[in-house]
Amino acid sequence: MSRHERIGQAVKLATNVASDAASATGEGPVPDIPQSQVSADARAPGRKALAFGLVGLAVLAGAGWKGHDYWTEGRFLIETEDAYVQADITLVSSRVQGYVAQVLVNANERVNAGDVLVRLDDGDYRIALETARSRVATGGDTLVRIDAQIEAARAAVVQAEAVRDAAEAQLRTATTNSERIRRLADQGVAPQAQLDEASEVLDTATAGVAQARAAVTSAEAQVDVLVAQRAEAEGARRELQLAVEQAQRNLDLTVLRAPAAGTVANLTLEVGDLVTSGSRLAALVPDDGLYIEANYKETQMPGIVPGETVHVTFDALPDQEFEGIVASTSPATGSVFSLLPADNATGNFTKVVQRVPVRIDLPAEALATGQLRAGLSAIVAVDRRTAPDGVLTARSTSE
Repeated sequence: MSRHERIGQAVKLATNVASDAASATGEGPVPDIPQSQVSADARAPGRKALAFGLVGLAVLAGAGWKGHDYWTEGRFLIETEDAYVQADITLVSSRVQGYVAQVLVNANERVNAGDVLVRLDDGDYRIALETARSRVATGGDTLVRIDAQIEAARAAVVQAEAVRDAAEAQLRTATTNSERIRRLADQGVAPQAQLDEASEVLDTATAGVAQARAAVTSAEAQVDVLVAQRAEAEGARRELQLAVEQAQRNLDLTVLRAPAAGTVANLTLEVGDLVTSGSRLAALVPDDGLYIEANYKETQMPGIVPGETVHVTFDALPDQEFEGIVASTSPATGSVFSLLPADNATGNFTKVVQRVPVRIDLPAEALATGQLRAGLSAIVAVDRRTAPDGVLTARSTSE
């Protein structure tokens, strides 16, 4: 029998005794008896004294019962009615803009993770994907063309090097011939005209070598230019490939799926509605993971530590009591996270007892009832005797 049931039984017993005493004194309801049958003794002072004695006894019995309950259990409990069932609700929102094409679920419908909730019109996103793919294909053709040009340029380098080698060979021959004729001319054997001709051939060979070497340098530079163009084209192709991936992602995002199993709530969409990026479309309440957030007074917190047992009753399930566990306590009071935190630095100061949120995990049997909903009211009482370290925590001020 729970603590609340024992107190209710004591109050009921006291009420019954008081009612019987009131009837005995004639002050309460009496049966419809003819006046002639009423005895004068019924209103005697002795009867009244007995009735008052019974009433006093009933009051003492009720007070004693309640005192016993407080001494044996109540003084160890830290109770509050400022407690509500909470859930880690997931918000379903769109990451892309578009018009609603299909709404495949109804409000309060249960869904599994991955189920399709809403489809947006994906026509524009399909076109964007095809355009991006065609650009990637064009970029691939550009790379093939540049690769062919690089091969041709490298072949030109080889050809220019061959011409250079031939020119250098001719230069060596012309140099040797010119030196021989010069020696003969110095000896008076070769005429001056032959020496002049040999010198002219040498100059021509020298110019040919310089021209051949310049051609090799130009061909090699052309290869370098084409290699740089290929690197630039490769970078552009990677960017185009990323554009394809982004277009594919945007297309996939036109299908909104349930991120987890749960029940759809707060669904206000209709076919044809314009959805913008980031707009909230629905909420998904998980099947499990319900817990209680109890707001205890700061004066009650010294007796509350994680791991303690909590007696839990719900307004929706008044005849059942469950045992939860203190999971954690908030590092700050609830007012700190409010939209408009109190500013006590200005104006008159009025001290208000602050409340600290305490998270209480629920047992499996409470979740198995299927009756709990986020936002339901609860009454919780932390049992100080169940501290994890076995040490009775300090007595805190009751609510």
